[in-house]
Amino acid sequence: MQLYQHFRKEEETFIDQVLSWKELVERTFQRKLTDFLDPREQQIVKMLIGSKDSDLQLRFDGGHPYTERKRVVIAPFYEELKEVDSELCLLQASFQTKFVHLTHRDVMGACLSLGVKRKKLGDMDVSDGNVQIIVASEIAPYVMMNLTMIKHARIQLKQRPLTELTIVKPNWLEQETTIASLRLDVVVKEIYRVPRKEAVGYINKQYVKVNHKLVDDAAFILQEGDMLSVRGKGRSKLMQIKGRTRKDKVKVTFARLK
Repeated sequence: MQLYQHFRKEEETFIDQVLSWKELVERTFQRKLTDFLDPREQQIVKMLIGSKDSDLQLRFDGGHPYTERKRVVIAPFYEELKEVDSELCLLQASFQTKFVHLTHRDVMGACLSLGVKRKKLGDMDVSDGNVQIIVASEIAPYVMMNLTMIKHARIQLKQRPLTELTIVKPNWLEQETTIASLRLDVVVKEIYRVPRKEAVGYINKQYVKVNHKLVDDAAFILQEGDMLSVRGKGRSKLMQIKGRTRKDKVKVTFARLK
């Protein structure tokens, strides 16, 4: 399919899924609610369905405007989506910070250890002795009943209104620069200000994720909009690729999350 040439090979399965959603809504005139999608998946949905000429419309909802993972409603263009239920549920618990330190990784690990699929989990926040987890409504009772321990902290999750969700606006600091290529090791070196050898080491040790997926190939070529994270060094994204200089270097804008 000629469409695939605009995407990476590993994205073809998701592309097929999005096209099947599109066909279903067009054929049945019934809206489709997806599981939680990461930012790259959301971008692909917009590219395949979200054009101005489409007979379908999209609504993205993760609990508040700054959530990263969102469910998507795909519906015929004539439907009113403002009041459509995205079937999100906010679960919250408190813990004693004096006795235990919890991180996002701890909460995620505890959820996955229950057999909960990542696509059923939205954003999570751990701060000021509180844990907040956005989940798909259909799994909320199971999570509340079974997630009673995170690390060494015993917790009791309760459902709370989404209006009580902690809202943290991300602070992205942008910078323009030129780089030799769009290889992963080159971009990690530039963004995180580390030697090339150290960047390659992070990649080989599987410390680097692109669009939330581990990438262990230093020669992996990045694309505009890609999200990166390096364990222990934070998150970043390739905001824009602006062409090449006279010396054949690539002009880019990247951003780091502070």
